[in-house]
Amino acid sequence: MKQIISNLIEPKQTLSKDQQIFTNLDLRKLIIPLFLEQLLEVFVGVVDTFMISYAGEAAVSGVSLVNMFNTVFIFLFAALASGGAVVVSQYIGSKDRKNGSFSAGQLVTVALVFSTMIMLVVLSFNRQLLRLLFGEVEHDVMNACITYLRISAYSYPAIAVYNSGAAIYRSMGKTNVTMYLSVISNVINIIGNAIGVFVLHQGVAGVAYPSLIARSFSAVVIMILCFRRKNVVFLEMKNLVCWNRDMVHRILGIAVPNGIENGLFQLVKVALSSITALFGTVQIAANGVAQSFWSLAALMGTAMGLAFVTVIGQCMGAGDIKAAEYYTKKLLKITLFASILWNLLIFLAAPIVLRGYAVSDETARLVVILILIHNVFNALFYPLSGALANGLRAAGDVKFTMYVSIFSTIACRVLFSVIFAIWFQMGVIGVTFAMCLDWGLRACLFWKRFRSGKWKDFQVI
Repeated sequence: MKQIISNLIEPKQTLSKDQQIFTNLDLRKLIIPLFLEQLLEVFVGVVDTFMISYAGEAAVSGVSLVNMFNTVFIFLFAALASGGAVVVSQYIGSKDRKNGSFSAGQLVTVALVFSTMIMLVVLSFNRQLLRLLFGEVEHDVMNACITYLRISAYSYPAIAVYNSGAAIYRSMGKTNVTMYLSVISNVINIIGNAIGVFVLHQGVAGVAYPSLIARSFSAVVIMILCFRRKNVVFLEMKNLVCWNRDMVHRILGIAVPNGIENGLFQLVKVALSSITALFGTVQIAANGVAQSFWSLAALMGTAMGLAFVTVIGQCMGAGDIKAAEYYTKKLLKITLFASILWNLLIFLAAPIVLRGYAVSDETARLVVILILIHNVFNALFYPLSGALANGLRAAGDVKFTMYVSIFSTIACRVLFSVIFAIWFQMGVIGVTFAMCLDWGLRACLFWKRFRSGKWKDFQVI
């Protein structure tokens, strides 16, 4: 069996053992904790939706709408962390510990400042933002949105700081540390959810406060760990209280295009949720529940995307273009093979899991249809449209991925969501098909870019 898997994932291009920066064992130690960590994070989202379903479909709808809004900022924080991870990984690859540690400190500082500003804006204008994005949704749904958003906003700095610290550890290949921390954080969250919803009967607030507590715990712990001087790179207070324009420019040179790309992508998702809101509570609730399963199904590609940053970043930092090309092909094969199996498993499990949700039969049937559409195209297209894009970014090719993503988001996701959902009256199914079309276009363009070799010409450090 091992030989069959090895034949499936090994590229035709080979590297001698002395040229291999990462052995197969190294890759397993990197990828498996990343996958388990992402699985745990998404599992909490599923549990949140499951538990809040007992507070009614208005609560489910409110949480799902705000989660789309929150995801805009979460992805911006992740983009910033990813930019820092590329820079730190390349310094590690070049064995420059001093600048690696300095870049890590600057990353945390920028993340804290940026996230605090976002928190203050959202706390000040939460009601106006929700009405702008979602219009006049049902009264109960809007009340749930406001409650959940206000509490969530307090966790933004914790999310940004944790993402930065986790990115530093992943850059070093120590993904088991973030995995264990994720386990503890998620246990806190789940227990808190159960108490908040079933014991205290706090509804939306009952799942929001435990998330705030868990995220704050993770941020504090990862910062303490990042100060350990025995790490390849580590935090020092002097690097946190200064602002070096050149280093910040390097980090933002990766983070800003990635942030624009991801921010626009998530804003479009939020805007498209206003289309979903036109089709009533059943479709809003079905879309919210389906997105929990979608997140679960997509996590294989997400986890592999993080692995691309570490591996390709270190290869490029070491100046080993041949190794970067080899590992890109190898990681792509692993991503495709694992994504097909994982998406199939999630689809088969979905009808069984849905029996535990307190939703109507009509909502449950629509959820299954949405999961089927998503999982088929996610397995086939996302390894190239998502994971490979991270490989290109790790090499410094960030503007191309940004331009492609902006074009694809507008030309496919927005335009065809309107055509399918409204003109063809397909509702949330039409929005889902437009999303898959977006992935397909990105996959083609990113693969063509990789084959052209132009990504090899960029220099980050």
